[in-house]
Amino acid sequence: MSGWSRSPTGWWWATATNSSTDTAREPDLNNAGEHAVRQVATRVVYENPWMVVREDDVERPDGSRGIFGVVDKPDFALIIPAEDDGFHMVEEYRYPIGRRTWSFPQGTLPGQARAEPEELARRELAEETGFRAENMLRLGFLHSSHGSSGQGFNVFLATGLKPGEAAREHEEQDMRQRWLPRSEFKTMVRDGLITDDSTLAAYTLLTFHEAE
Repeated sequence: MSGWSRSPTGWWWATATNSSTDTAREPDLNNAGEHAVRQVATRVVYENPWMVVREDDVERPDGSRGIFGVVDKPDFALIIPAEDDGFHMVEEYRYPIGRRTWSFPQGTLPGQARAEPEELARRELAEETGFRAENMLRLGFLHSSHGSSGQGFNVFLATGLKPGEAAREHEEQDMRQRWLPRSEFKTMVRDGLITDDSTLAAYTLLTFHEAE
């Protein structure tokens, strides 16, 4: 059975297979190879509806001890709404960097709730843009900031788009959207107008898919 599970590294999506010997296992911090950093203890130092910040006591391969700060956030879905050799993008003010910026639609459920990846992708696409996709193709899974968080994201290519009403969250009240031709998308990346790393990583997966 597929579903969300929680481990010391955060939340992860486990997918069952038809093989009796191929079962989903949670990540093991203490059995990750000869160069693993072993978790000795962990404690939550901060928590809000969107994240948990913990501090781990760790032991390095040479036996020395230290600490590691980790931000636990749910995996999110990122959607590439593609149409007419271009993309439907969203723009909003990003408080940590103090500026507005464009990106592909992306997000998680409120309150650290969990959902099946494609279900989450369809929900986020409709919520932020109003579009419903006839086709939703998963392109891959990436980690967003593996030096400080176990959070990752599933990338979906959405096609066969049908317009509808967006239903944005209160925090997204300043969000706007527009369609960008691919040529303009590339120009905005080069000019530093699109700087979201998740968006650029997802576009890389798209180019791999298109080259196959």
